[in-house]
Amino acid sequence: MKILHIISTLDPEFGGPSESVRVLMSFREVGYDGEAVTVDDPASAFLAGFDFPVHALGPATSRFAFSPAMFRWVRANAHRFDGIIVNGLWNFCGVTAMLALPAGKPYMVFPHGMLDPYFKRKFPGKHARNWLYWLLVQYWVLRRAYRVLFTTKEESQLATESFWLHRWRGYVVPYGCSRPPANPVALREAFYAREPKLQGQRLMLYLGRIHRKKGCDLLVKSFVKHASTDPELHLVMAGPDEQGWSAELKVSIAEAGLTDRVHWPSSLMGDAKWGAFYASEVFILPSHQENFGIAVAEALACGRAVLLSSQVNIAPQIAQDGACLMQPDTQEGTDALIDEWLATPPDRRAAMEAQALITFRKRYDMQRTAETIIQLFEMAKEKRA
Repeated sequence: MKILHIISTLDPEFGGPSESVRVLMSFREVGYDGEAVTVDDPASAFLAGFDFPVHALGPATSRFAFSPAMFRWVRANAHRFDGIIVNGLWNFCGVTAMLALPAGKPYMVFPHGMLDPYFKRKFPGKHARNWLYWLLVQYWVLRRAYRVLFTTKEESQLATESFWLHRWRGYVVPYGCSRPPANPVALREAFYAREPKLQGQRLMLYLGRIHRKKGCDLLVKSFVKHASTDPELHLVMAGPDEQGWSAELKVSIAEAGLTDRVHWPSSLMGDAKWGAFYASEVFILPSHQENFGIAVAEALACGRAVLLSSQVNIAPQIAQDGACLMQPDTQEGTDALIDEWLATPPDRRAAMEAQALITFRKRYDMQRTAETIIQLFEMAKEKRA
């Protein structure tokens, strides 16, 4: 089945949405084939890393990703695809799908957590401004979509709390990540080649954007508090720092004399990323809002227990399975996560790691996502026939 993904950017620095497109396109063996159209600068180096056609029609001149070129391209090429998926909200991608596609051509929308009421609470002024765009555009993009795809029941339910005017055909799809490459030893060595000073150290891993939404400050403060309890444990803060926030976080680390135990390797990709999971003893994400959390699924796929805030929407499922410790997204909650982990005996840790693999295979193997999307578009085709 030929599927077009419309997305403002495939830059891996922007996290989950671009990664989900890349992973979905890798399941050609189940019939998932397609292309992507973006408003990226065609000269962007990261575009060379994709093994499917990417039509980069930028660069965009604003965050709204307005692009007459994208509109014209989609209108001219829509006939080549069985279905279209819009990734994300609040930009021109949804407008393009709603207005450029011929009658009867189905499109689906992945909000990727952008309807979470967290943003309404955290940024009330911005939310008030968004109401106008919601009434004029975004509401209609979602209402006219064949399906609006949510990654969890929690995300689906929370989405209805952002705007009292809402109407769409929602569908909860299984979601997750790709399986890691088959050789953990080689992957671990790829990580050590990138970060040689970490070889032989015991590591707690955070992997994601260095962003206030992610609770990085809670994690750093908690690690400083617990550093003397387990003097051999190191913290890895891996991810892009788009806000320049790490400089502030590093001050408190230096004041505590822990600069040599907190490491900032920036973005990790490919084998080095997978190797970071295998080189670490546990993964932690104390996020204030996470509609899914692809890095969580990746940690499980590598057989790693995870420490999560209750605001990670998949945390209750994983905790129920027994592969996760879960606490509120507060300083006290983050402290409790690390307290619990340090007090967890080896046999219990081993049981959590074994369950992590079971949970990944049962819940978060992305192949099931690809198969479900194909089935949904096949159903749409049957209705039109």
